[in-house]
Amino acid sequence: MIKFVGVSKKYKNEIIAVSNINFTIDNGEFVFLVGPSGAGKSTILKLLLREEIPTTGSIFVDKKDITKLKRRDVPYLRRNIGVVFQDFKLLPNKTVYENIAFALQIVEAEPKYIRRRVPMVLSLVGLSDRANSYPQQLSGGEQQRVSIARAIVNEPSILVADEPTGNLDPDTSWEIVKLLSEINKRGTTVIMSTHAKDIVDSMKKRVIALEKGNIVRDEMRGAYGYEA
Repeated sequence: MIKFVGVSKKYKNEIIAVSNINFTIDNGEFVFLVGPSGAGKSTILKLLLREEIPTTGSIFVDKKDITKLKRRDVPYLRRNIGVVFQDFKLLPNKTVYENIAFALQIVEAEPKYIRRRVPMVLSLVGLSDRANSYPQQLSGGEQQRVSIARAIVNEPSILVADEPTGNLDPDTSWEIVKLLSEINKRGTTVIMSTHAKDIVDSMKKRVIALEKGNIVRDEMRGAYGYEA
């Protein structure tokens, strides 16, 4: 479970990124974060990942207040949260297999486990035949699938997707969202920030809408609600 309680974030330039944010996301939910640029979506994700610390308020992940984590414990939090980026962030000099395996090597997984786990995840994202390819040899959609595979290879309970379809064409975007939905059906909590109105309106998932750092809507089976 994820819980934001009275969370505000003010930067040194006095810009208030989010103001008195309150919400709870239960295990296994699929939630869209929507709103105009600068509404606070990315700040919420950074706070969840402990890349930022709130000015006021508390953030709980599995009943633990992550705002009070010691710095040395932050990597353990992040092992439980997979992240998918808009610009993929793949390592260009490593193959698809090596990019995914690298996420396991960082946490010192056993080589035997890596050899078993990576092919399983490649199969899940439909890229078994691309294991030995390099990122520059892949389409944008394929690169994003590798990014998703890397994000879930450690079997995190939470998957954060920050504008994962922002650089993709509409058909490929739908493929990526369907993949995220499949991962969600397997029990992973998915939080996706997006400007993709058509996808949000069609999926009928929970929508948390932000404007100027405030939650203005929190609806089950919600819609985008903004001009895209």
